[in-house]
Amino acid sequence: MSARKTALVVAPGRGTYGKGELGSIARLHGARFADRIANFDAQRVARGQPTVTELDGADRFSVAMHMRGDVAAPLIYAATALDWLSIDREKYDVAAVAGNSMGWYSALALGGAVSVEDGFRISNAMGLNSQTHGPGGQILLQVVDEDWRPIAGLRDALLDLVATIAARPGHDLALSIDLAGMLVLAGNEEGLAALLAEAPPIPGRDPLRLAGHGPFHTPLMSGSSDKAKAEIPASLFRAPAIPMVDGRGHIWRRFSSDPSAVWDYTFGHQILAPYDFALSVQVAVKEFAPDVIILPGPGDTLGGAIAQSLIGIEWQGIAGKADFMARQASDPVLLSMGRAEQRALVTA
Repeated sequence: MSARKTALVVAPGRGTYGKGELGSIARLHGARFADRIANFDAQRVARGQPTVTELDGADRFSVAMHMRGDVAAPLIYAATALDWLSIDREKYDVAAVAGNSMGWYSALALGGAVSVEDGFRISNAMGLNSQTHGPGGQILLQVVDEDWRPIAGLRDALLDLVATIAARPGHDLALSIDLAGMLVLAGNEEGLAALLAEAPPIPGRDPLRLAGHGPFHTPLMSGSSDKAKAEIPASLFRAPAIPMVDGRGHIWRRFSSDPSAVWDYTFGHQILAPYDFALSVQVAVKEFAPDVIILPGPGDTLGGAIAQSLIGIEWQGIAGKADFMARQASDPVLLSMGRAEQRALVTA
């Protein structure tokens, strides 16, 4: 048998369970992981919530329902966790895990800092808690060109504008998530309105208001942080079995991580401060030099941000979209489990 490949596994966050993913949990995992799904369903029933099975098995996808935090979070976590359990460990040695925003809660379970069942408990609770915030939301802006290379000066211009708007009375605006080729900016309605009115021309796509999203990763989420710390005990946490790279680029290692510190970061800084997803990927590939990056489902929309993070440091000579696509065609570095042909390379 050939030697196993090393892998970085990256858990996706909000916005990844869409119309195309409806029914995917039952279709991909219903037979093999019926007991796990039953546990997730029982946790939802205990809280008086519709089950994962019911939500995944709906007749049609509803933006108003399926994109809501208390529905999206458990569906995304379930799809991610069950994909994680489906990875063929005879082929892949997982060197580290990371996640994007809400995907950090999934990464906790993937890394072994909490059990898979408690990971669902956390994600489900945070789906509700994430709705505890002041008025506001998130806007997505592209800062790269068609070849996924940075547009000179655009990132700095946007961040300078954010600082200017945030200094105005009654205006809250801040960086929420750095996705390498895209910035997610968050704030209250006054701050968001000013951003949309004053943002410089952005090639490629217009600024996009993210449906159903609050002002995540900003101080406006203090209610969510307080509620999480009151509801979710630190006793659920333990030292990770696999290194976890968080939204600061910090690595939580097995023998040097205090579980209470992981708990405090998860429900403090991770909720209230910017999440640097690009940095987390860049630190992970530099530190652990994986042969491949595995992206569990649902969907594969995070693939572009992962690729753009690699381009940002010209990892293994990948300096633009064309380079990345050529590499994917000859020797794939990113394996998205939301794509059937790449899923077949990953699963047992």
